[in-house]
Amino acid sequence: MSENISIDYFSKLDIRIGTIVEVSDHTNADKLYVLKIKFDSIPDRQIVAGIKNYYSKEELIGKQISVIINLEPAVLRGVESQGMLLAAGDGKDVVLLSPEKSINNFAKVK
Repeated sequence: MSENISIDYFSKLDIRIGTIVEVSDHTNADKLYVLKIKFDSIPDRQIVAGIKNYYSKEELIGKQISVIINLEPAVLRGVESQGMLLAAGDGKDVVLLSPEKSINNFAKVK
């Protein structure tokens, strides 16, 4: 378990729901996808994610996911990532954290 953080620290994370509208292979990494995420209220974001071994492109298109949108952009193997998707992993599998039913893009995770 990691160290405890305050609720004020946690509340600085802006986690929003977005829909994956495009998936492409990362040109410099076998395990990475480059995802285009639609949020409606802000411009689409590009996210680089290491989920290629767990999801096909077809499974991802149209899927709503939770994304931290206020992280500083990072360059992953030469491609800019403009946020971070949330997923859970147990050492054998990885699953994306998604709303249980459809909700408006840009809905805030509380």
